[in-house]
Amino acid sequence: MPKLLAVLFALALHSGAVRAGAYDDILAGAEHNRIEVVVSLLQLGLDANTATPDGTTLLMTASRNGNLEMVDMLLKNKANHLIRNKYGDTALMLATLNGRMDVVRRLVDLGGKQENRDGWSALHYAAFGGHTEIARYLMSRNASVDLRAPNSQTALMLAAANGRLDMVKFLIDEMADLRLKDREGKTAREIAKERGHQAIVDYLELF
Repeated sequence: MPKLLAVLFALALHSGAVRAGAYDDILAGAEHNRIEVVVSLLQLGLDANTATPDGTTLLMTASRNGNLEMVDMLLKNKANHLIRNKYGDTALMLATLNGRMDVVRRLVDLGGKQENRDGWSALHYAAFGGHTEIARYLMSRNASVDLRAPNSQTALMLAAANGRLDMVKFLIDEMADLRLKDREGKTAREIAKERGHQAIVDYLELF
């Protein structure tokens, strides 16, 4: 790894320009799952909570990518799983949105809220993405099935809007209230009909 060796040597000389390069390298290492690069730069003193300009930390990147080995290494190096990016999302939210079950389990076990600062929950993200097994796990860890997002939509409404029939069935089994309406006065069934998801409309009309 000649590039990495060059960075390590220059860091020892406290070069500001190379420190900037090392910042880029550690972010790229997290993005491309190059754990050896990230480990080496952390050993030289770079912060495990290093983030991009929009606040996406190394842990968020590893979580989004589903790299559990990287996630565990960063947590061991004191990465903070509760940090939020500029959109209000934590590593858990990004892992959920991208269907990374192993990472979701690890982060939920660490504790902390399953909602972001704006009121979106991990369950909302799972419903949006159609990640039914993650939703099942989140419900087992006390997620609120009818929690309202900022637009007043519930997980059921998000699943209906995005054509996630299996998710809709799961949420109904979990006693989601299909009578609830969003801020435009629409139920999950009405949202599904508007979006052209007839199979979901037909299913919800059974109740």
